[in-house]
Amino acid sequence: MDRILYTAMSGAGQSMERQAVVSNNLANAGTAGFRAQLHALRAVPVQGDGQLPTRVSVMASTPGSDFSPGPVNATGRDLDIAIQGNGWLAVQAADGGEAYTRRGDLQVDASGLLTSAGRPVIGDGGPIVVPLGSSLSMGADGTLSAIGAGEDPDSLVQVGQLKLVDAAEIALLRGEDGLFRAAPDGQGNVNPLPRSEEVRVMSGALEGSNVSPVESMVAMIDNARRYEMQIKVIESADENARRADSLLSIE
Repeated sequence: MDRILYTAMSGAGQSMERQAVVSNNLANAGTAGFRAQLHALRAVPVQGDGQLPTRVSVMASTPGSDFSPGPVNATGRDLDIAIQGNGWLAVQAADGGEAYTRRGDLQVDASGLLTSAGRPVIGDGGPIVVPLGSSLSMGADGTLSAIGAGEDPDSLVQVGQLKLVDAAEIALLRGEDGLFRAAPDGQGNVNPLPRSEEVRVMSGALEGSNVSPVESMVAMIDNARRYEMQIKVIESADENARRADSLLSIE
C-alpha cells in the first residue's frame, strides 16, 4: 500500500512546484522580452536507507527556457527597442555583475542613468549616462545619440552604445532575478560575453513575451486536475488501509 503513497504524495508536492512555474509564466505574459520557463515531471527512485526498487517518487524540474521569439509591436517611442535575432542586451545585475535580457523598454532615471526594468544598461565603459533633458535617438547598432534641450539638430552627438551580445551558440542560464547569464566555465567562473557587431535593434518597437496566455491557462487547469487526482489516490489508499485494519481487528 505504501508504494501508492510514495508516488501520489511526491506527485502532489511536485505538482504544486509545477503550478508555481506556470503561474510565473502567466504573470509575465505581458512583460516585454520575457522568456517562458519550461517545466517537466519525471520519476526518480526513492533514496535513503529504506530504498526499494518498487518505490519511486516524482520530481519536477525546469530544464531550461523557451527561447523562441515573442511578437514585435510598434510603439513609436524612441527608447523602445526590439532586439533582432539571437541578440541580448547587457545590463548590470544587483550583484554588480553582467547579465542579459531581451527587455527593451528603456528608461532614463532622475540622474540620467539609462535603465531596463530599473537595471543599469551597460555600454563601452560601464553603465550608460545621458544628459538630462536631452532628446535621444537609437541607431540600428545600438548607438545612442542625444540633442541637448534647445539645441538644433546639427548638435546631435553620440553619448553611448548599448552592449549587444549574440548568444546563439552559448547556453544561457536563467537566474533567480529573471536575468540570463552565460554558463560557468570549467573553473566555475561566469565570464561576460563579448560584444557582437552583428546584432541589430529596431527602434520604436518592443518584443513581447513569448508566453501564450491560453496555453498557460490550459496547463494551469490540467495541473490542478492532476493535483486533485493525486490527493484522491492518497485518500483512497488511506481508506483501504482503514478497511484492512478493521478486517484484521475482527476476532
